[in-house]
Amino acid sequence: MSQILDSIPSGKPEPLLCCYVNATSKIQVARITNVPNWYFERVVFPGQRLIFEALAEAQLEIHTGMMASSILSDTIPCHSLGLDETDAASLSAPAAPYLAAVG
Repeated sequence: MSQILDSIPSGKPEPLLCCYVNATSKIQVARITNVPNWYFERVVFPGQRLIFEALAEAQLEIHTGMMASSILSDTIPCHSLGLDETDAASLSAPAAPYLAAVG
């Protein structure tokens, strides 16, 4: 699940698998800026689930806004977004009826 373009710097503790859901009707930008030598930023569309790896001390900033402006609407500690093994397994399990119909 680690991403090559913005992998967590080496020498850091084991990353957490995290999940954030945009429960609003607006496009958001999720950003982590408090980890030295690492920058993470993703666009999160309404209803979208963002799965990512981060250090426990990382802070996920949620920026919400309109066309050319945005405001910092929330800051969430990544340790509170961590998934346990049961959660992670359910994310990777296919939705059987849908996949059976497609396949």
